[in-house]
Amino acid sequence: MSVIDIKIDVQEIVDISVKAGAAILEIYKQDFEVDFKEDESPLTSADKKANDVICEFLKANYSDIPILSEETKAAEYEERKNWEYFWLVDPLDGTKEFIKKNGEFTVNIALIKNGTPVMGVIYVPVKDKLC
Repeated sequence: MSVIDIKIDVQEIVDISVKAGAAILEIYKQDFEVDFKEDESPLTSADKKANDVICEFLKANYSDIPILSEETKAAEYEERKNWEYFWLVDPLDGTKEFIKKNGEFTVNIALIKNGTPVMGVIYVPVKDKLC
């Protein structure tokens, strides 16, 4: 089955964004540790948990579409440059804001076709708002 034959259920993507947001909020309400990635950007258990929630769902339901996530080791460019479609995921965009506990962070999931976004969901967990 080619990617073109796969029908994307936008409501499922909305639902998994909300589920990832709920996982983030569970950690947000607690004390948590902050680690740092190789590039010195912060990383929390909320980043990891939201990434797991989203990527597990996408792999199970849209396995023909590769995933490029900020929190997962990326495929080499030589492979990625040939992807017609891929999921672009930032499971917790605004980790520094999350750490400050100011509520200004989002869950981002987009479907990219030939370098152009064709579908996207942005969810603000603290406000329970979808964009």
